[in-house]
Amino acid sequence: MTLPYAILAFVSIQRLAELLISARNTRALEGRGAFEIGRSHYPAMVLLHASWLIVLWVSVAGRAVNLPLLAVFAVLQLLRLWVLATLGTRWTTRIIVLPGAPLVSGGPYRLMRHPNYAVVVGEIAVLPLMFGLIGIAILFSLLNAAMLWVRLRVEHRALYRQDQPGLEPG
Repeated sequence: MTLPYAILAFVSIQRLAELLISARNTRALEGRGAFEIGRSHYPAMVLLHASWLIVLWVSVAGRAVNLPLLAVFAVLQLLRLWVLATLGTRWTTRIIVLPGAPLVSGGPYRLMRHPNYAVVVGEIAVLPLMFGLIGIAILFSLLNAAMLWVRLRVEHRALYRQDQPGLEPG
């Protein structure tokens, strides 16, 4: 297995593991009275991320790995772990609202409001750039920006305005 494929295998396994962790955490949160907001855009987000990985798998044959960008990607993975560790059982890939629970304000959340999204933005650009795939980096960065525009509006409504009437599960 060449280095590009080993990197993509790592990312693919990581994403599958995260989906399992997310499902477990979502079930546990729902058991505590939490509910999901923004369910309608979730399949499009999954499709975006899956398509990004598939396009990379198809495109990396014979590509060299830019080692400085591999180092940047490694730093992003450390930041990802910091986010997951900080959120613990509240981390999911969905927007889950646990009524009455305070927003997480420790770890990387002391520094920025959405560190996980910052990591994902970085990954979507850096991983293809690491293989010299500039067009893929641009295309999926633009698609991800559109997805984040939708997702952040929904998330802000859900998490920062829980006390307003009319916020319904679903």
